[in-house]
Amino acid sequence: MTGIADAELWVRASGVLVAALMAGLVAFQLALAVGLPWGRAAYGGQYELLPDGLRVASGVAALVWSAVALIVLRRASVISFSLLPQSWLVPAVWVIVGILVLAVVMNAITTSAIERAIWLPVSALMLIGTLVVALRP
Repeated sequence: MTGIADAELWVRASGVLVAALMAGLVAFQLALAVGLPWGRAAYGGQYELLPDGLRVASGVAALVWSAVALIVLRRASVISFSLLPQSWLVPAVWVIVGILVLAVVMNAITTSAIERAIWLPVSALMLIGTLVVALRP
């Protein structure tokens, strides 16, 4: 393989990894939205069973993270479908990188030990993978 082919493989693999992690996040958010008692691992761990407002927020989050995964996959050239015009993909992925930086920080400082144990490594891996995709030429 050439250096370019190797780099492209890393970008695609990173995109797939990010999308897989986001699929897990989406499944978790949907579980919260339908009322599974996993609230100690989300929203600062304040509730075991989320109140209605946070259940709605989890449903919305599931939709948003699904869209984010599709954007990352498109920028990584894993899929051809795009939610955004081609010219918007680069800035959109950099916005996602920024959001994931905030996610890492928030998951690092949460008072919920279980939230930190699960979501800090997941958000850090999503950040690293998305950064690889964002730095793609």
